[in-house]
Amino acid sequence: MRKVEFTAKPSPCSTDPIRYNPELCIGCGRCAEVCQCDILLPSGKEGEHPAVMYPGECYYCGACVMVCPKPGAIRLVHPLMNRAKFVPVK
Repeated sequence: MRKVEFTAKPSPCSTDPIRYNPELCIGCGRCAEVCQCDILLPSGKEGEHPAVMYPGECYYCGACVMVCPKPGAIRLVHPLMNRAKFVPVK
């Protein structure tokens, strides 16, 4: 089998659904493995978080956050129109 190398650039998008904390992320790549949308591309460097290639395709399912072994290393940022705030009625 021959080794194939390629380069990729993240696609520009107005959304930024997945944010990594580089101080907490151990670069295990579990988030990229579990992503249903295949928007995460594992980094080729040891200990570096995956690249978010197509952020506009994110379903905001949270699988990447749930599978992460380090709490706080990855978080979802929902678009403003998808955020809800419930105010108690008095």
